[in-house]
Amino acid sequence: MSPIPSTSSPLVEADSPSNELVFYINDKLHRITNPDPRITTLDYLRDQGYTGTKLGCGEGGCGACTVVIATPDGETSTHHLTANACLLPLCTLHGKQIITVEGIGCPSKPHAVQERLALGHGSQCGFCTPGIVMSMYGLLKMNKEPTIHDIEDSFEGNLCRCTGYRPILDSFKTFAADSETSKCQDECATVPEELCNIVYSQQSTTNPCSSREHKKMVPCTIKDLAARAPYDPDSDITFPQELRVLQSSAKPLFFESDGCRWFRPTRLHQLLSLKTQHPQAKLVGGNSEIGVEMRLKSMDYRYFIDTSNVQELRGIEWNDSSMTIGVNITLTEFIDSLKSKMPQIQSHQRPTLQAFLSNLRWFAGRQIRNFATVGGNIATGSPISDLNPIFIATKTVLTLMSQAGTRQVRMSDFFKGYRQMDLGQEEVVISAKVPLAGPCQFVRAYKQARRKDDDIAIVNAAFCVQLDGPSFNIKSIDMAYGGMGPTTLRLSTAPKVAAGLSWKDGESLDKIILAILEELSLPYTVVGGMPSYRRTLAASFFKRFWYQTARDIKVKAGKSYHNLDEIERQSSYATQAFGPSANHDPTQDTLISQSLPHLSALPQTTGAARYVDDIPKVHGELYAYGVLSSHAHAEIISVDAQEALDMPGVVRFVSHVDVPGHNSWGILIHDEEFFATKEVHCAGQLIGLILAETKEKAKMAARLVKVNYKPLPFVLTIEDAIQANSFYSFERKLSRGVLTNELFSADDVVEISGECHVGGQEHFYLETQGCLVVPKGENGEMEVFTSSQNLAESQVEISRALNLPSNRITVKAKRLGGGFGGKETRATVLTVASAVAVHVTGRPVRWVLDRDVDMLMSGNRHPFYGKYRLAITRNGFFRALDLQLIANAGCTYDLSRAVLERAVTHCDNAYYFPVLAVRGKLAKTNLPSNTAFRGFGGPQGMMVTEMMIAHVCTQLGLDAAKVRQQNFYTQGQLTHFKMPVLDWHVPEMWDKILASSCYSRKLEEIAKFNSSNMWRKRGIAAIPTKFAISFGQRFLNQAGATVLIYTDGSVLLSHGGVEIGQGLHTKMVQLCANALKVPLHNVYIAETSTDKVPNASATAASASSDLNGMAVLDACRQLNERLKPYRDQSPPDATLGHVASLAYMDMVSLSAHGFYKAPVTRFDWEGTGDGSLFLYFTTGAAVAQVEMDVLTGDHVVVSADLIMDIGNSINFSIDLGQIEGAFVQGMGWCTTEENLVASNSGRVITLGPGNYKIPGFRDVPQEFNVTILKGKTYSHLPTVKSSKGIGEPPLFLGASVYFALYDAVQAARRDNKAPPSFPLPFPGHPRDHPDGLWG
Repeated sequence: MSPIPSTSSPLVEADSPSNELVFYINDKLHRITNPDPRITTLDYLRDQGYTGTKLGCGEGGCGACTVVIATPDGETSTHHLTANACLLPLCTLHGKQIITVEGIGCPSKPHAVQERLALGHGSQCGFCTPGIVMSMYGLLKMNKEPTIHDIEDSFEGNLCRCTGYRPILDSFKTFAADSETSKCQDECATVPEELCNIVYSQQSTTNPCSSREHKKMVPCTIKDLAARAPYDPDSDITFPQELRVLQSSAKPLFFESDGCRWFRPTRLHQLLSLKTQHPQAKLVGGNSEIGVEMRLKSMDYRYFIDTSNVQELRGIEWNDSSMTIGVNITLTEFIDSLKSKMPQIQSHQRPTLQAFLSNLRWFAGRQIRNFATVGGNIATGSPISDLNPIFIATKTVLTLMSQAGTRQVRMSDFFKGYRQMDLGQEEVVISAKVPLAGPCQFVRAYKQARRKDDDIAIVNAAFCVQLDGPSFNIKSIDMAYGGMGPTTLRLSTAPKVAAGLSWKDGESLDKIILAILEELSLPYTVVGGMPSYRRTLAASFFKRFWYQTARDIKVKAGKSYHNLDEIERQSSYATQAFGPSANHDPTQDTLISQSLPHLSALPQTTGAARYVDDIPKVHGELYAYGVLSSHAHAEIISVDAQEALDMPGVVRFVSHVDVPGHNSWGILIHDEEFFATKEVHCAGQLIGLILAETKEKAKMAARLVKVNYKPLPFVLTIEDAIQANSFYSFERKLSRGVLTNELFSADDVVEISGECHVGGQEHFYLETQGCLVVPKGENGEMEVFTSSQNLAESQVEISRALNLPSNRITVKAKRLGGGFGGKETRATVLTVASAVAVHVTGRPVRWVLDRDVDMLMSGNRHPFYGKYRLAITRNGFFRALDLQLIANAGCTYDLSRAVLERAVTHCDNAYYFPVLAVRGKLAKTNLPSNTAFRGFGGPQGMMVTEMMIAHVCTQLGLDAAKVRQQNFYTQGQLTHFKMPVLDWHVPEMWDKILASSCYSRKLEEIAKFNSSNMWRKRGIAAIPTKFAISFGQRFLNQAGATVLIYTDGSVLLSHGGVEIGQGLHTKMVQLCANALKVPLHNVYIAETSTDKVPNASATAASASSDLNGMAVLDACRQLNERLKPYRDQSPPDATLGHVASLAYMDMVSLSAHGFYKAPVTRFDWEGTGDGSLFLYFTTGAAVAQVEMDVLTGDHVVVSADLIMDIGNSINFSIDLGQIEGAFVQGMGWCTTEENLVASNSGRVITLGPGNYKIPGFRDVPQEFNVTILKGKTYSHLPTVKSSKGIGEPPLFLGASVYFALYDAVQAARRDNKAPPSFPLPFPGHPRDHPDGLWG
C-alpha cells in the first residue's frame, strides 16, 4: 500500500470545527449548540410544533414523514430534494433549509398542490397526506413541467391505505405538461350546474367498447382544479441568503451531547484521521441503514462521522473503458449521471450503465435515493443489495484508504460473510472502478421483490458475458446473485460449465441453468424462506438474459422475443360514472346526492389537522412504553424492573398489581387480561408499562425489564389447532334444506370436494394506535384522547379497571388516521393500561405505539380454512353445498364470534344454493387475538366459495363467469339465514359490467395474446359481491346525536360516530345542514366524545352513516318543529340566526338529542333461525384483467371495472373514495399482503413496510373505471335518504384480480401441458405463480 499525506491531529484541534448547527425550518432560523447526534429531523420538527410531518413507520417505507430539503446550488439557484425525516439525522442539515407541509401553505391560503389534492378528493384519513403533498411539491421544485409519467413515478416512497391512490394521481396530473385537461371541455357542458363539483366522465353510448378504446374519458374537474388553484412557482418559499453565505464557507463540525459525538469533516485527510482516532465510529451518508438500526433494532451508537461534505468522495470520473464512482455520490446523483452520460459513450458500453439504471429504478423510494449513497449500499454488506451483483459481475475494483495507505480489492473478494467485509476498522471505501462493457460483451441486471416499487429484493442478479465474435461462443461469463446466500454470491462452477458453449445452441442454455441450480441449492429452512421460488428466479433471470442477449446479437433462438423484457405498468387513467337514484328529491334535498370534498381535506393537506400524537405535551406528562411477552405461550416466573427503574428519567413500572379494579376484559366474555398475571398466551402480550420523562428513555428502560418464563407448548396455525384439537367452544351452524347422499349421486350431478386456505391481513392504518390520558385533578376524573373506533368501550373498561363510575371518564377522538376495524377493540388495551398508569402516578400519560410494536400486538384479519363438498350439474347449476369454515381466532375471543357469524352468513356470496349446510368453528391459537377488519369475516366466507367455484370450473371445463351468473339469487329469494333478497340488481349490474368492460371482446383478445406470447400471459375474471349491512348484535344498531343551535345561526353537531377518514362527519354535516336549510359552513363538528353522546356503538359494520344519520335527522326534526312558528313569522330569506334569536327570546330550547334504533330483530342462532340479522345488502360486481410475467410471476393490473349499487348516495365523491380504496385494499389482501410468523417462537415477523407490502401507487390498475348504479327505485331500504353503507362491501371485488391471475396461470400451464387444476395459494404472491406455471 502506498502512503498518502495525512494529518495526525484530531479534527477538533487542527481544523477549528464549529459546534453550532445552523439551519432553517421554512422561513425561521434555528441555531443549536451541540445538538444530540441521535435526534432525527422528524423528532426535532415535531418537538418544535411542526406536527404536519408524521411518524408512520420509522423506517423510511411509508413517506408520511416526507419533507423537502433545500440546499444552495451556486450563487443563485437552489436544489430541492424530498427526504424521510424519520431517518435523516438533524446534524446533517447544517446550512440547509427544511421545508415542511406547514411552510408551503395553510387552510386559509393553501399551496396549489394542497388545494388541488383537497378539492380532488385525494385525502381521506389524511395521515399520509402531508407526506404525499411534499413529494409532489418536491417534484415541482425540481421539474416545473413534469409529465404524467414523471408524476406517477414520484411516489414510490409514499403509501396510502385509504384512497386507492386514483384521486391523488388525478389531482396531481393537473400539473402535468402533457395533461389532457383540454379534452374534457365537451363533457363539461353536459354537467348540470348543481353538480359542478362532481366528477362526470362517462358518456352515454350505444357502443361502450368503441368509446372506451378510442377515447380516454377525463374527469372534467381536472380542468376546474387547475383553474381554481393556479400554481405560481414564484410564490413558493425562498431559500435564505444567510444559508447561502454559510455554505460557501463550509467548515468542519463537531457536536457532543450526552456521551455521543458527531464529526463532519470536509476533506478526505480529516476523514481518515477521524477513522484512525475512532475506528468504531459509524460512517453516516444517507443514514437509511443506520437510522433503521437505531430506531427499530435499538442499536446504540455513540460516534458518528458524517461523510456527506467530503468533496473528494463525490462525483464520477470517466475514461475510455471505465467509470470510477466516488462512494459519497447519492443514488439520485448516480442515476442522473448515468442518464446524462448514456448518449455520450459507445453503444456497446451502454449496457453497463443500463444495468445499474435497471435495478436502481426499483431501489427504495425517491426520498431514500436522494440521500442514500453508493458507498453506503456497498459497505452495509447486505446480501440483497441491488448494486453489489452488478459490481461483482462487472469485475469492479474498490479502492480502500486509511492513514496507512491505499489498497484495491475486487468486489468479488470484498464480502467475507454475512455483513462481513474485507475492510479494516480504520479503512474507508473511497471509490469503485467499474469497467464498461467492451465489444461483444453484454451486461444486464434483474430484481424481483414482493412489490415492484420501494421493496427489497427477494432475489437479484447480474450477468456479464464476453462472446467470441461471429461464432458467439462464450469466452467468459460472470454471474452474481443476491438473496441466495449470506452474501452477494459470485458463481464459480456455472461459468466454467458455460465457457466455450455457443450462444446459438438452445442446449447450452439448459446446461448452464442446470449448473446454476446445482450451485445455488437452498435448504428448506433457509433464512427468508421461499427456497423453491428463489431458485426458480435464479434460473428465470438467466433465461431472460440468454434470450435478451440472443435478440441483441440477432440469433434465432427458436423462441419469440416478443414481450421478452420485464413487464412494466403504463401510466394510469380512470373514469367515474354516477348519478342520483329515483328516490332522490332534488327540490328538498339540495345538499344530498352531491359530490363535496371531505370537510377536513384542506386541514389535512396543509398539515393543520390534529391527531392524537399531535396534541401538545401536557404539563407533567409521562411517556409509556410496553413491556411485552417474548414467548407465544409461557408461565411467568418473575418480573424484575429494578434495572429499568434505576435509569435517570424513569418514573414507574406499572403492572397488574396496580389495577384497583378488574384486570380482565373482552367482548361479552372477559377472557383477556390488560396486564398478564401468571401466564402469557401470545408473543406481544402486555406484561407492564414503563413510564419515563421521554419516549426514548421509556423505550430503553423497557428493554431492561427482566421477565423469566417457563415456556409452554403453543399452537399457531389452523392446521396446528386441528391436530391439537384446540378450539373454542363457540360454533355456528346454518342450513337450508336437507343434505342427503342422493343429492350428490344424482345422474346429472358431479360431486367435487376440496379445501382451501384464506390468509389474514394486517390493517396497516398509517396512524398507529395511541392515546393520551389526562387526570382532571378531582374525584378521579380523566380525559382520554384516543385513536379508537369505539370510545364507549374504552370508557366502560377504564371505569371497571379503576372502580370508577363511567361519568368520571370522558373519552374523545378528533379524527383517526385510518382504522379499518383494527381500532375497534384493540385500542382498549392502550387506553385502560394508560389510565391505570395515570391512576398510580397522578400525571398525564401518553402511549403511542411504534409501527413494529403495533403490528406485533394488535392482531389482524382472521385467516380461514374452508372444506367443501359441492353437488353441481354438468352444465354448472348448483344443487347442494356442504361447507365447513374454521377461523384462526388467536389467543382470546375478542370479536371472533361475530366474525365467524359474518363468514357463515356470507359464504353464499351472490349465489343461491338450493341446499346448503355451513358449520363454523374458531381455532384457539397463541397468536395476538385476531380482530375486526373491513368486511369482518364476510370476505373470507365469500373467498372460500369463489375459490371453490374456480376449482370446480377448472375441473369441469366450465365458463366461470357463466356459472356465477346462472346461479345468482333472484328477487325475493331467501338466503340460508332467511333474509329476503330485495331491491336486487346484481344480475343487471353483471350484464352492465360485462358490457362496459368489453368482457367478451377481451376474452377473444386475451386468447389471441396468450397464443402469441410465451413470456407473458393475460387473464380476466368477473366477481360479484353481496354484503349485508347492520351489526350482528341487535342492541348495537342504535345511535344518538345532539344538535345545538346558537343565536348567531351557527350549529354545533355531535354524534356517536368517529371520523376515521371515511367522510362520516362530512355526510353528517350535509344531512344536518340540509335538514335545517342552512349552508354547510354553518354546521360544525368539533369531535366525538362520550360526554356528548353516551353509550355509542363502535364506528364499524358500514352502518355508521345509517345509524348516526338517522339520529341527526331526528334531532333536526325536533328543532325544526320548535322553530316552525318563528320561521312562519319571518321573511322567506331570514337566516337561521334570525329565527333562532326569535325562539331564544321566547325561551324555546335550541338543543335537541336525536335517537334511532334500526328495525332489526333478534336472530335465533340456536333454534329456529328466525329473526332479522341484517337490514339490507350492498352489492356490486367487478371485472379485472391482468398481465403476468411467466418467468417471475410478476404482474400488472391492466384494467379494473367496478359497478356498485349503493342506493341514493349522500356524497358521491366520498362513496367513490370508499369504493376505490376498498378495492385496492382487497386487491392487496389477495396478492401482496402476507403476515409471517416465526414458527419457532410464534412472534410476528412482518413488522413494517420493509417486509409487509400493501399496494403502492404503481399497483393501481392502468385503467380504473368505477360506476355507481343510478336511477333505481328502492322500495325496501329504510335508511337515511335511501343511502347504503359502503365502507366494507367493495373490498371483496379486489378478489377479481386474484382470479384473473389464476386465469393467467392456467394459460401458462396449458402452454406447458400441465394439468389445468392446481391448489390456489393465498395470497396470490408472485412466488406462487411460477410453481403453478411449470406444473
